[in-house]
Amino acid sequence: MKYYFSDCITFMYQHRYMDFLLAHYSELNLPYSFSTTLSYISSPLFMTGSAILCFDEEDETAGAFGFIHGTGEQNYEDQHVVQLQVAFIVNKHRGSRIFIEGLRFLVQHLDDHLHEVVPVQEIRFWAPHEGSMHRLFSKFAEQVSSKTFGAGTLNAYAVKLAELRAYLASFEREVCV
Repeated sequence: MKYYFSDCITFMYQHRYMDFLLAHYSELNLPYSFSTTLSYISSPLFMTGSAILCFDEEDETAGAFGFIHGTGEQNYEDQHVVQLQVAFIVNKHRGSRIFIEGLRFLVQHLDDHLHEVVPVQEIRFWAPHEGSMHRLFSKFAEQVSSKTFGAGTLNAYAVKLAELRAYLASFEREVCV
């Protein structure tokens, strides 16, 4: 199956991004209250960053991710760091190439916007403390910390952009429109 990605720069796509993630709120498995989760998933629309939708060949939304420049720990002054706020793939599309294509799109998107912000050197993200996720993410990123909340534990991961490029180069390139 082929996928394509769209930066949510219009109100219509921003609305679709939020509707999609809210429709899958319980599947996000985040250990936060609804209001905290809402602030994380919407922050790419209001801060320096991007919200991205992924569509399958039938133009159905297959996934979404959003990121911001900077981290809360550094008061968002570390603009050379991109922090993924949310990433979600619909269950029926998991196991396909959508994850790799999404990472490729992210790298290309960052390259395309070099002139707008400080060049990105690192990508950080948090993910639920689950064995399958850890196995996947540790293929290209380093787990740098863990944090336990009332409703679960999240692992923090970091990857240098150059290392992510090398990881992605190891995959046969498929055309992603």
